[in-house]
Amino acid sequence: MEALVIHAPGDLRVETFPTAELGPGQLRVRVRCGGICGSDLHYYNHGGFGTIRIQEPMVLGHEVAGVIDAVGEGVVGFSVGERIAVSPSRPCGVCRYCQEGLQNHCLDMRYYGSAMRNPHVQGAFRQEIVVDTHQAHKLADRVSDGEGAMAEPLSVALHAVRRAGPLLGKKVLVTGCGPIGALIIIAARRAGAAHIVATDMSHHPLGKAQKVGADEIINVAEEPDGLKRFTADKGTFDVLFEASGNERALRGALDTLRPRGIILQVGLGGDMNLPMNVIVAKEFDLRGAFRFHEEFAMAVEFLNKGLVDVKPLISATLSYRDSARAFALAADRSQAMKVLLNFD
Repeated sequence: MEALVIHAPGDLRVETFPTAELGPGQLRVRVRCGGICGSDLHYYNHGGFGTIRIQEPMVLGHEVAGVIDAVGEGVVGFSVGERIAVSPSRPCGVCRYCQEGLQNHCLDMRYYGSAMRNPHVQGAFRQEIVVDTHQAHKLADRVSDGEGAMAEPLSVALHAVRRAGPLLGKKVLVTGCGPIGALIIIAARRAGAAHIVATDMSHHPLGKAQKVGADEIINVAEEPDGLKRFTADKGTFDVLFEASGNERALRGALDTLRPRGIILQVGLGGDMNLPMNVIVAKEFDLRGAFRFHEEFAMAVEFLNKGLVDVKPLISATLSYRDSARAFALAADRSQAMKVLLNFD
């Protein structure tokens, strides 16, 4: 079977890649659709991010959905022909953090398409993959393969919203309206946020943010003082979701956050210098949100029941054999949000 293998920045090849033997308690999946993530773009454009660098050829991808074409010995509850979303998260289950229910902090995590370990963990941008049953989540007939592939980034957003605590009736600011920021808007609205304001520096993602539930959008490139009206009386917003990874976005939002407001840092863009005097004086809670665990099942359930709609965020679906064009489009924020790859 074929796979998309990254060798170096800009060097992404379609290559034959072996499928692992099907073992007990496992499923063989014919991958149908995969979403290009920000980390995939970093590997493609820069060979990695931060101190993480590709040391060997690696299959990219961790946002996929497909159809079961074989079941291993002892498998119950799954049948050939069923469509599933595949969780890329494979915690060990036995380390101290897994035992504490913090599987996203597993000391021996194997996450698809990651160069954090050596040898690297091969990804899921391939025509066929063998997965454990705990990674498989059935998709309803109403949910397309593309929507199923969106379960992974939706899980990231759901985890961030859970980290923020109760949002019922709260005023929320989201800075950065890429796919994760837009999905946070969807998740925050589902959690009962009363008013959501979204900021970005580009028209296209802001338009999508409004379409999926933002009450107000502000282009801070065109309106540098667009948030000023929310600074009266020590601030307006109860919760800030910072999804851009940009220090200026975080700093610019602090005056709009009311005392004892909650800051959820979701975006990763490198180290930031924070105004600690402001954080202390206004008694902010600064929290991080990293990946997910049980939220993947929640994401699929929400999709299956039609409780969330991610379709407006799907910009295009291209063949995996046309990966150069797909990755170029995915990197163009003026045209695309989520670009999907078709592996049929």
